[in-house]
Amino acid sequence: MPAIAMALICSLLLAACSSKPDTQGGGSNAGEKERVTLKVEIFDRGNSPKGYTITDNYWSRWVQENFGAPRGIDVQYVPVPRSEEVEKLNVLMASGGGVPDIVFTYDTNTFNRYAKQDGLTDLKELLDQHGPNLKKLLGDDVLDYGKYDNKQFAIPARRSNTGKYASFIRKDWLEKLNLPIPQNADELYETLKAFKEKDPGATGGQVIPMGMTIASAQYEPLLWSFIKPLTEEERYTLTQQLGSNEYPVLLPGFKDGLRFMNKLYNEGLMSRDFGLDKDKKKLGEDIATGKLGFFSEDDINIFYENGSYDSLQNNVPGAVIEPIDVYKNEEGIYAKPQYAPNGMYIMIPKSSERAVEAIQYLDWMAQEDVLFTIQNGVEGENYELVDGIPVTKNDQTEEAINRMFNVGDLAIVSNGKQFGSLEKNLQARAYQFPQKFLEQVTKAQQIANTDTIPLVPMPRPIEAQTKFGTALLDKFNEIIVKTTMAKPDQFDSIYESMLEDYMRNGGQAILDERKAVYEEMKSK
Repeated sequence: MPAIAMALICSLLLAACSSKPDTQGGGSNAGEKERVTLKVEIFDRGNSPKGYTITDNYWSRWVQENFGAPRGIDVQYVPVPRSEEVEKLNVLMASGGGVPDIVFTYDTNTFNRYAKQDGLTDLKELLDQHGPNLKKLLGDDVLDYGKYDNKQFAIPARRSNTGKYASFIRKDWLEKLNLPIPQNADELYETLKAFKEKDPGATGGQVIPMGMTIASAQYEPLLWSFIKPLTEEERYTLTQQLGSNEYPVLLPGFKDGLRFMNKLYNEGLMSRDFGLDKDKKKLGEDIATGKLGFFSEDDINIFYENGSYDSLQNNVPGAVIEPIDVYKNEEGIYAKPQYAPNGMYIMIPKSSERAVEAIQYLDWMAQEDVLFTIQNGVEGENYELVDGIPVTKNDQTEEAINRMFNVGDLAIVSNGKQFGSLEKNLQARAYQFPQKFLEQVTKAQQIANTDTIPLVPMPRPIEAQTKFGTALLDKFNEIIVKTTMAKPDQFDSIYESMLEDYMRNGGQAILDERKAVYEEMKSK
C-alpha cells in the first residue's frame, strides 16, 4: 500500500499512526505564516452522490487534511459547469478579483487569448523554485505546449493516452436479426434501417437507430471518415482549430459527411432533437433505457460503475453493447481524431496573489504517492494491486464507489493514469472499470488508438483562431444541426449560405493566416 494511502486511512479513522509520510513537499510550517485561501477551479458535472457536493466531498477534505492544513492554506474549490467551461471561465477571468487562483481549459485558443492579453502569470521561475515534481512528471515535451511567445503561461496536464473515440452497437439486436457487424458507412446504413423497421429491442416504436448529439464524440468519427486524402499543404492550410479540436469544415469530403447525416436524419434513423443535447444527457438516458441501437462516444464513457451501460443491463436483461470500428474512409482505414499529448491548460491568472501556493499545490499533486492515491482511492476498498497495477474491486461498498465520483477532475496534472508506457497506461485505465466490462473496455481503447489522425503542428499560434475560435465553434455546430435537419432539396442552399457566413465571420481570416504561416514554414 502506498504510504500516502496509509496516512489517509489513519487520518480518516482518527487513529494514531506511528509514522506518517511527509506530504508537505517542502511547504513551510503552518505556524510560520498567516493563513491564506487558495481558490481552485473544479469541473461540475452534476453527478455528486448523496452526502457530497462538488466543493465538499471525500477528496476535498483529504486535500485540506494533507496539503492545506500543514501549510496554513484553506483550499476552496470553485465549481464551473463542464459543458460551459469556456463561457464560465471567460466570466471569471473578466471579474478580476473573483477569479480562482488556479483555472484551466482544454481550449487552446482560449489559453492563447488570455496569454496574448497579458492576463496570465509567467510560471517559469515559480516552476524552477517550487515545481520539481511537476517538471519530472510533465517533461519539456509537454511543458512546451504551455508556452506562448516563449513564456511559460500554462502548465499542461500530461495525457496517459491520446485515443479518443470508438463506436458501439447493440450486439443482441444484431443477433436477434441475424445481421453481421457493419464494416463501413453503407453497411451501417442498412443496419440502422433494419433497427428502425424491425425494432429488435421491442421499444414500442421508440427505437432510435443512431444516437447523436452536438458533442464532438458523436459526430466526429462519422464526418472525418468522409474526408478525402490530403496533401501536406491542405492539412496545414485548410484545417481549422476551434478550441482544443481540429475541425474539417473546409476539407474536401466534409459536405459529403453532412449529406450522409442529412440522409439518416430525414429517414428517421437518428436522434430527432440531437441539436439540443450538448451535454449528452439525453444520449445517456436513451442508452440506459434500451432505445439506442448504435452510437459513437468517448471510448470509456459508457463503462463507469452505475453508468449508462450498467443501467442498461439493469433495465434490459441480456442487453449487450459491442465496441466496433465502422467508419472506413476511401483509403480503407478507420480514420478518427486523436488528442494532443497535453491535456488541459492549467493557468494562474495574473491577478492572483497566491501564485506560489498554486504551484505548491500542483507540485504536491504531482508527487507519485499523492497522484496515485487520488486517482485510485484506498487499497482494499477501491482497488487491489495486481502486478503493481491497481485493479478496481467489484465488491466496493456504496461509500467507496461514491468517494471516487470526481477524482478525474481533481487530479488535474494528469489526464489518465501514468505507468510508464501506453500499454500499461491502457491496462490500468481498463482496470478501473467493473470487471464485467474489462474485455469491452480493452477493445474500445484499442479502437480509439487505431488509425488516428494527429493534430497539425503549426509552428506558431494562429492569431485568427484565438480571436474567432470560440464564436466559430458555435457556427460550426450550427452548420451541423441545420444542414442535418434540412429538407433534402434544401440541403445545398443551406450548406452554402451557412459556410459563407462561417467564412465571413472569421473562417476566411483563419484560412489566410494558416496559408501565410505555411508559406513561411516552407521557405525556411
